[in-house]
Amino acid sequence: MFRYLKLLVLNRNAILVFAVIAGVAVGEHAGSLKFLTFPALALTMTFSMTGMRFSQIMNMKHIYIPVSTGVLLNYIVFSLVLLPLAYWLMPTKELFYGFVVIAATPPGVAIIPFAFILRGNVVYAIVSVIGAFLSSILLAPLMVRLFASSSGINPVDLFWMMIQLVLAPLLISRLLLWKPITPYVEKVRGKVVDWGFAFLIFVAVGLNRQVFFSSPLLLLKVSGVLVITIFGLGHLVNLLTKQMNMPYEKRIVNVMMVGIKSSGFSVFTALSLFGKEAAIPSAVLAVVVLIYLIFLSLKSKVL
Repeated sequence: MFRYLKLLVLNRNAILVFAVIAGVAVGEHAGSLKFLTFPALALTMTFSMTGMRFSQIMNMKHIYIPVSTGVLLNYIVFSLVLLPLAYWLMPTKELFYGFVVIAATPPGVAIIPFAFILRGNVVYAIVSVIGAFLSSILLAPLMVRLFASSSGINPVDLFWMMIQLVLAPLLISRLLLWKPITPYVEKVRGKVVDWGFAFLIFVAVGLNRQVFFSSPLLLLKVSGVLVITIFGLGHLVNLLTKQMNMPYEKRIVNVMMVGIKSSGFSVFTALSLFGKEAAIPSAVLAVVVLIYLIFLSLKSKVL
């Protein structure tokens, strides 16, 4: 019993599965915790960004290449596939807006540790992720304004939200790298990030519990759009960069950059801007991204 409890507390995959199951079990009662989603995401983003060190960026020549590639893949290429599919298949505008939020969401910080796990170029991954994160401050309001203009969302408000959820945590994370406390931060960073994102997924799944039971076709459509986009684009980018003779350590980073988004960030943003229905795609995104990372781990030797 103790062994299984330890697995739940320490294993990232088990934590996410538990969050989904708990959300389904608790249902809309999870809505009573919705007020905690902002501080949970802010804390999670802050701790997750402590793994990014600007000194590594300064030591990399031609940083504009990974930055521009990260922005191109994570926002433009991803959106060109995701949004037409979502517009065609989603029955309500709220669900489509949920996909707009996903398209505007910065990349998942899991790209950095998985770059290490998959034998990729970690510095290249850090530069790509930070570049895409900082770009999201301007790109996210622009994309929401462009594709969800009828929703009445003020782009200035969304810009301020991006400052609070991207730039502020990035700056505060620099304070957590102060040498006397860095060892303690590194000890708890992984668990804070895992449980923070799990909490956001729990709330999103709980608020949309009825979808899991009463709308299997809708769930299939949402999952299909995400699977086609993430797995399909990842495979395509791998093939193209292989043809371009790009070394594996950079190729695997680009494969992740084109499909891995921050599910916790998109859950909070969708809930805040468009309501619980719009958060359905982001809740499903968390599961699809997890499956994709496991898939890459299993297939890394043949990439």
